[in-house]
Amino acid sequence: MQNNNTNKYIDKFLSIVENVGNKLPHPTTLFALFAVSVVFLSWIVSLFEFSVVHPGTGEVITPVNLLSVEGVHRIILNMITNFTSFAPLGTVLVALLGIAVAEHSGLIGAVLRLLVLKSPPKLLTFVIVFSGILSNTASEIGYVLLVPLSAIIFLAAGRHPIAGLAAAFAGVSGGYSANLLLGTIDPLLAGLTQEAAHIIDKSYEVNAAANYYFMFVSTFFIAAAGTWVTEKIVEPRLGKYSGSVEAEEIKPLDSSEKRGLKFTAYAVLLFTAIILAGILPENGFLREINTGSILKSPFLKGIVAFIFLGGLITGLAYGIGAGTIKNDSDAVKGMNKSMETLGSYIVLVFFAAQFVAFFNWTNLGLIVAVEGANFLKASGLGPIPLLIAFIIISAIINLFIGSASAKWAVMAPVFVPMFMLLGYTPELVQAAYRVGDSITNIISPMMSYFALIIAFVGKYDSKAGIGTLIATMLPYTFTFFVIWVILFIIWFILGIPVGPGAQMFL
Repeated sequence: MQNNNTNKYIDKFLSIVENVGNKLPHPTTLFALFAVSVVFLSWIVSLFEFSVVHPGTGEVITPVNLLSVEGVHRIILNMITNFTSFAPLGTVLVALLGIAVAEHSGLIGAVLRLLVLKSPPKLLTFVIVFSGILSNTASEIGYVLLVPLSAIIFLAAGRHPIAGLAAAFAGVSGGYSANLLLGTIDPLLAGLTQEAAHIIDKSYEVNAAANYYFMFVSTFFIAAAGTWVTEKIVEPRLGKYSGSVEAEEIKPLDSSEKRGLKFTAYAVLLFTAIILAGILPENGFLREINTGSILKSPFLKGIVAFIFLGGLITGLAYGIGAGTIKNDSDAVKGMNKSMETLGSYIVLVFFAAQFVAFFNWTNLGLIVAVEGANFLKASGLGPIPLLIAFIIISAIINLFIGSASAKWAVMAPVFVPMFMLLGYTPELVQAAYRVGDSITNIISPMMSYFALIIAFVGKYDSKAGIGTLIATMLPYTFTFFVIWVILFIIWFILGIPVGPGAQMFL
């Protein structure tokens, strides 16, 4: 009876979330509305004698009216440059071009299959969660390949397929902000963070690897936590599988795929050797010319270029070895396909870029940041409670807006300057946001692949619905929250940089 009541409350809560979320306009429309709202808000606020004093420069900041003649001219004349100079646009397009070749050649799929097939039975769950986390580098490949594959593998091993599906989903989506590698989301978020940081400091730069140290360590904690939840909570609750789906045979890698991976290994060794040759020597060609610094080197400042080259080189190596890429046209087709899928993203970016630019021009972001920082100082809350509260806010907003970049484009212009005025770096704020953004991905109906996961679950349980999936994934959400917050607090107390050159305090 208690379980039925619990499921009833969960279903009721999810119905509310789903209904509210479904009533929201498309993210592109939202940004268009935000941009228009900022223009009218700037006019309303300018009617009052409202001002704040910049705590860094002592300058008096007043709102700028974009409905004035000068404001309208500025909007018209800068519409194109707002779009073309929007930091995340180019970085995402370039990074994805390289990864698209690796995905189109079959490299990423082959690596995922190899990882799962070669894992010992006792480590099967860990390997699946771990592979899910690593698959984030290639965006949707984890959802469309690893999640259904993991259910098949669990069933073949005599275990409940939904438990395998849940483990993979927890890694792919719940572990979205943990990885050993950088993916397309890293330069995207870094670009948005940098744009927001410019509200306070026009010269501030945020590297795509800004959260890499924290992400790297988080990978092992989240993989271990996901394994524990699967084996101690989810699988016992599901019991023995009694459905009608029979186990399928998972085909091992054929000779051409193995040859492709061998070629890839050679390419990785060569690519790594070139990078090390440019970084390790004091006069390495990838170090900063004048100072010899690694932190300000072309390698770290141009990490997007290396993501592109890494994906391109390994993808070509695998494709040539496996025979999936026979000529230059095949590689170009992979790039073209990835660009086709980015059509909606480019449209969204156009309106997001206008919103961010308008928000900066009006000084509303700076005014809100100063007033917000003063409020937080007066609240008496210490830095740890403030950051935990921010993680929770991010997690709650994630239930209603699925896209990580869409949320951060709205939140960054407010929270990044606010925390900067309190003395915290944009990189630290971004790391806190990413924790909150990840932990509720697996229970958010607004997550773009949520419906697909429900369909996968329905294959093994015809009666399963949203409530079934949420009830299965909630233990991961709570556990990931606890583990990640504890890790974040320890990280903060020890004062460890969250990434290369990314300190805790300004």
